[in-house]
Amino acid sequence: MTVLGRALTGVVCAALVLSGQLAVSTAASAAEPSCVTAGRALRYVVNFDRGTDAGKAANEVTAACGETTIYYPQIAVGVATSPAPDFAERFGVDRAFSAQAARLAAQRASVSVTRKAVATRPELPPTDPAAVPAEDRSGEQWDMREIHAAAAREITPGSPDVVVGVLDSGIDPAHPELTRALDPALSAGCLTGAPDQDTKAWSATTSPHGTHVAGTIAAADDGKGITGVAPGVRLASVKVIDDRGYVDPEAAVCGLMWAAKERMKVTNSSFFVDPWSLSCAHGPDHGVVREAMVRAVAYSSMTGTVNVAAATNEAVNLTPSPRSDTPQPQTGCEALPAGLRDVVAVSSVGESRLKAGYSSYGLGVIDVTAPGGEAGQCVLSTVPDGYAPLCGTSMAAPHVAGVVALMASAHPGYSSAQLRKALGEQADPIACPTDYDLTGDGTQDAYCAGYSSYNGFYGHGMVDALAAVAPRRVVP
Repeated sequence: MTVLGRALTGVVCAALVLSGQLAVSTAASAAEPSCVTAGRALRYVVNFDRGTDAGKAANEVTAACGETTIYYPQIAVGVATSPAPDFAERFGVDRAFSAQAARLAAQRASVSVTRKAVATRPELPPTDPAAVPAEDRSGEQWDMREIHAAAAREITPGSPDVVVGVLDSGIDPAHPELTRALDPALSAGCLTGAPDQDTKAWSATTSPHGTHVAGTIAAADDGKGITGVAPGVRLASVKVIDDRGYVDPEAAVCGLMWAAKERMKVTNSSFFVDPWSLSCAHGPDHGVVREAMVRAVAYSSMTGTVNVAAATNEAVNLTPSPRSDTPQPQTGCEALPAGLRDVVAVSSVGESRLKAGYSSYGLGVIDVTAPGGEAGQCVLSTVPDGYAPLCGTSMAAPHVAGVVALMASAHPGYSSAQLRKALGEQADPIACPTDYDLTGDGTQDAYCAGYSSYNGFYGHGMVDALAAVAPRRVVP
């Protein structure tokens, strides 16, 4: 993992243009008398007026007692570090936010701001490819049968020209089911907000999550273990989830911008941006993060990327009121990035095709649904050293990313908007259930709004890999 050292207020002396991104190099100088430089340097995502050039952006950060890590001029969003406790106030609390500072404040107040553990997770043991079991476990992949993945692969397994960016906790580069698909040249770690292509920066270190997601998308069709939806496409590991399970906004922005820079056709985001849980109550700081994410998503979509995201496992209604892509606080619950315009938001179902109890939902937010499993019947996929079942919308989303990758392979001329539209058109509609009493206590556990072909539980319906590549065929 790339770790930022202590940042000192400096004078910008050089700006290096790196493939459309501006990484700013600074030389330390005597701090301004009014700047406090003895504290811990914290990272901030910072927003500027659109069209702000790199020099002006760097000067604004320096004037606020900070140092620029990277600036994305395409969206006028940057990442800065500062040891000054009042950096956000100096820069503007409506334009700067630090997830690190928010977590530290919560810890000081003995309040947990997330459901994740604070302690760093133990390191994953290195994978010995020869020790990974070779038995065929495709018979356990009920999820692939639900979306007719095997029949779709007979038409196309996906093209190596299509790259899926797995924005997650890193992918195990030694897993034999993934080595063919994984492209190290397109992989990067984004934990500091700036892309780092060192193998250690994008590999799985403490969590099997990203490796599991990757297997669902593109595990090899080799008669061993499991097979992904689109085994012929390539994967890029874009690490945005850190070793404690956090996804800071600057990491998410970096991941989206890296995918856009490398012209990845699809990204999968099986996370929501920290430090908030889905409390359904957001302040001005949420607006800063939302604006940065809106800009990054819009830019990546414009460059041709389809962004797929999990609806989260919070079991909340994500329908905002009002729904808009402005930095104003929302009155409803919102997940970033799933709740944003141009993002394909995915809910989760079990084998019964009923919305999983944990899956969030919302009319006008959920686009499609996919298998994510429920207790006792989760989704089997790759993990370091072998295979394991996991449940969640995190497992549902990569099925959709794989289907979009197949569709992009079959229709290489489609734009991101055309792919999103076609995805909805080829989905298999699922009507709202007449009764959603999962506990049997006589009370509805959630309410499904909408109609049979588009509703808050399932969006346009279950993704169908076969219909996506051969829409005229009739699926039994």
